[in-house]
Amino acid sequence: MLNKIALAASVIALMAVGSAQAKGMTPVTADEVVALQKAWGEGIVDIGQVFSDGGDYRAAAEEHLKKFYAYGEEEVLFKPTLANEDQFRGTFEEALSYFVTGVVSEDKGFAIAPYTEVRWENEGTIVDSDSAMSMGNYYFTKTDGSETKVEYSFGIERMGDGQLKIVLHHSSLPYSPN
Repeated sequence: MLNKIALAASVIALMAVGSAQAKGMTPVTADEVVALQKAWGEGIVDIGQVFSDGGDYRAAAEEHLKKFYAYGEEEVLFKPTLANEDQFRGTFEEALSYFVTGVVSEDKGFAIAPYTEVRWENEGTIVDSDSAMSMGNYYFTKTDGSETKVEYSFGIERMGDGQLKIVLHHSSLPYSPN
């Protein structure tokens, strides 16, 4: 029975690779997902550093969003951690507001905190041809050395130009019993 399950899993994996290749795309790999996560975290640190240095942090945040999110290419489902009044950010301007303030009044500029590091603990990653999903915790290190633990889920797709971009981003603070 175990051999049949392993064979079925291999066939499904080959079908996913074949599907991506039939579309003329390279299949997404788990290593690419980890690299995207690492670069995303470094980008958050960079935005805060530009803010601290008195630079154009808004431009840095715009570049970050363009590099990592599929706004303008695909629908993006984004539920930021610290969003209450406007929980979901379906547009580029709403996402930018969350990162550095702007069109949504509740936003305080998450990415300008600043942070010195973002580290990831993936619970798991599912790769399916030209897309992947990952879930786990990420930790934002503040300048005083303290960390904030946040739960996340990312949906990632390979775009027509071959780049990986986030199409789903949900994050929340861990449950805290009363």
